[in-house]
Amino acid sequence: MVTETRNRQDRATSTRTLILDAAVACLVELGYAGASTLAIQAKAGVSRGRLLHHFPSRDELLVAASQHLTATRLAQTEVRVAEQVGEEPEGPRRVERCIELLWTTFHEPPFWAAVELWTAARTNPALAAALRPEERALREAIREVGDRIWGPAVCAHPNYPELRELLFTSMRGAALPYTFERHRDPANDPHVPLWKSLAHRLLFTDGQC
Repeated sequence: MVTETRNRQDRATSTRTLILDAAVACLVELGYAGASTLAIQAKAGVSRGRLLHHFPSRDELLVAASQHLTATRLAQTEVRVAEQVGEEPEGPRRVERCIELLWTTFHEPPFWAAVELWTAARTNPALAAALRPEERALREAIREVGDRIWGPAVCAHPNYPELRELLFTSMRGAALPYTFERHRDPANDPHVPLWKSLAHRLLFTDGQC
């Protein structure tokens, strides 16, 4: 009986993840307007009843999908950054590398899925209401992952909270033009050296870090 219950739970979790992954794919590929429940159902390969069982509301589904993928990608980003800067001693070079790697996350599917939802929420009060608490929780998760990526010396610096917020908001804004300027290479974005220069001034000019 316990095994049967666990199997049902595993199947439900698997189906939910399948639906969420399909919803994110539709959101990124088709935009908010094109990510209908029918399109998501077709991509997930599930019945209408099963989709509605897990997500009665389309907006609830799309918000959950975006948060699901972002949370997954946050964990992957933390691992990737740790692998690429793990041997780098704390100091200016490690900070520069972290900035480069964090910037790449603003050009991945989770960010574009979020942009679709933010844009739609401007004129959709129900979506805005569903999105608001999720975005607050996600922002806190991003801070926690970022704190582990930078390392204890940087996090202990009195200017770190200011740098963290400035980088996040600036990177988010700088990424938006890439929605229509796909030919540009983010690695060559002129903001990157500006962010590095800002980090140097805030963290290393006083000799504290």
